[in-house]
Amino acid sequence: MKTVLLIGLGKFGKFIAKELQKIGHEVMAIDENEEKVNDVMEYVTSAQIGDCTKEEFLRTIGVRNFDVCFVTISEDFQSSLETTLLLKEMGAKMVVSRAERDGQEKLLLRNGADKVIYPEKQLAKWSAIRYTSDHILDYISLDDEHAIFEVDVPEKWAGRTVGQIDIRKMYGINIMGVKKGNNLNLSVTPDTLLDDDDIILVLGKYKNLQKCFKI
Repeated sequence: MKTVLLIGLGKFGKFIAKELQKIGHEVMAIDENEEKVNDVMEYVTSAQIGDCTKEEFLRTIGVRNFDVCFVTISEDFQSSLETTLLLKEMGAKMVVSRAERDGQEKLLLRNGADKVIYPEKQLAKWSAIRYTSDHILDYISLDDEHAIFEVDVPEKWAGRTVGQIDIRKMYGINIMGVKKGNNLNLSVTPDTLLDDDDIILVLGKYKNLQKCFKI
């Protein structure tokens, strides 16, 4: 369990609050809008109404005590930027800030954000890959170059072993796991046999994954 400071309770902030609660983390939520604060009370450990661009207010929170600070202020990038900077100046361990438009990510990183999330851009990329590829079920972006794809076993691979396919040699891609029904095998060896109804987890560079699976 971690302690989380969540600043900004618009739609995205509220979704994060719900997910953090499901995972079991302790969350303090803050927003200037009383209605938004009241709207997330059932999902958080505590909540306050306040302006996090004000240094004197933030100092009352004790930002050093939180494992992660999320800044999900919407429609006011200046406030998001100022809050991010203040959090780092006050010794926040990890600051994750939200970007809403191109160009904001670089500014947030320059002003103290450890990580930047850009939901619209990330969802657009996921949707483009997921729904234009018949056999791609899901994917996780690791960085600008690498990803993990969840893929139906291609027809030509069915009945063959991982060693026989040897996509590591051909494409530089690793098969990390094989899902057979509800069972996930993460101990993949060259002798692991693939069936036509299996799902595989593959790790590699985007360009190699795109080439291998014809995305």
